[in-house]
Amino acid sequence: MSEKDPRPTVWVGHVVLESDRLEETAQFMRTIGMRTIFPGPRVAVFELRGGTHLVVIAKEKVAAGAAPFDLMVEDLQATHKEFTSLGLEPSPIETAANMPHELFRVREPAGHFITFYSNHVSDKPV
Repeated sequence: MSEKDPRPTVWVGHVVLESDRLEETAQFMRTIGMRTIFPGPRVAVFELRGGTHLVVIAKEKVAAGAAPFDLMVEDLQATHKEFTSLGLEPSPIETAANMPHELFRVREPAGHFITFYSNHVSDKPV
């Protein structure tokens, strides 16, 4: 941080997700609000708020389960309602254990469950 720029000096650059259904996973990421940066045949890159990039890598077979990252949204209830209307079948909203958050989960096409948390950023610039 500096006097001219009060934001933290580091951020997450890239997170990775493997998919055995790259086209469907890519469409899912666009549907939930990510911006396409690179739509390749073996890898697709998406941009999230804050400049973080999600790199989706094609793989022959993946194990379903929790995604290796979670996401945060500005309005959890509105996002849940939107995802429901899109047919994404989000889980019910619940209170997170040991954290001041609410959350829900959505399964993406390759079988990973992505957890969406309510916003909890500080009141300082990020």
